[in-house]
Amino acid sequence: MARQRAYLLITVFALLLVLFPFLFWYMTWFGRKLTDGEIGEYLADRAKPRHAQHALVQVGERMARRDPAAARWYPQVAQLAASPLIELRQTAAWIMGQDHTYAPFHEGLRNLLADPQPMVRRNAALALSNFGDPAARPELLAMLRPYTIVSPAAGVVQYRLKLGEYVNPGTLVAHVGGIEVRSPLPGEVRDLSRREGSTVRAGDPLVEISADKEHAWEALRALWTVGTKEDLDDIQRYTRAVPGMPEKVQEQALMTMQAIRSRGTR
Repeated sequence: MARQRAYLLITVFALLLVLFPFLFWYMTWFGRKLTDGEIGEYLADRAKPRHAQHALVQVGERMARRDPAAARWYPQVAQLAASPLIELRQTAAWIMGQDHTYAPFHEGLRNLLADPQPMVRRNAALALSNFGDPAARPELLAMLRPYTIVSPAAGVVQYRLKLGEYVNPGTLVAHVGGIEVRSPLPGEVRDLSRREGSTVRAGDPLVEISADKEHAWEALRALWTVGTKEDLDDIQRYTRAVPGMPEKVQEQALMTMQAIRSRGTR
């Protein structure tokens, strides 16, 4: 009896070791379908931001399917675009571009063009292009150019990467004193702007990263709609083979230039 009980306990323990990670994954996986009631509940859940993000993703999927019932959650989506959490602003910005008939989305996206986080600004600019709003142009052009990561404070810089390395959003690039400096964007390290161990001031350039291939492609697609002749110099650079850029970027640049010239936009 004691042996059977011990065997049963070991079996239960083994099952729990498998079950707990599965439940955690299942409850946090954004692909898990939510009911209408859960979507409304999750969008209003300020205690668990991942719940709100999960619901945003599901609303975005319904919008992509042109489900008219998704409109019931539009006011909550617009509210989350003003969240203090970057993940929620970023996700809300992306899905608000899927319905250009809802005026509060347009207004909210224009506000997000001034967001302190570049990923939020970029999602807002891409979404605004669906509204045909030329206010997106400056941020779209920035997506075609290198990005400079600056020091957040004064101190001694110690790098945590090398030239040619690829970084993702959140990658640790350096320490300045005791402060971590992380990349807000994806891209390849093109330049380390200060010597290792040198003293920098707040705002000094630290790292230059290249334009990301997917960001460049998305920006070129958006400029196909809102670009003007003033943007052609930035676009033309991508009509030639650029190291690290796939062929689809070059093809999109050519199509975008043709579209801008054909409509005679200033």
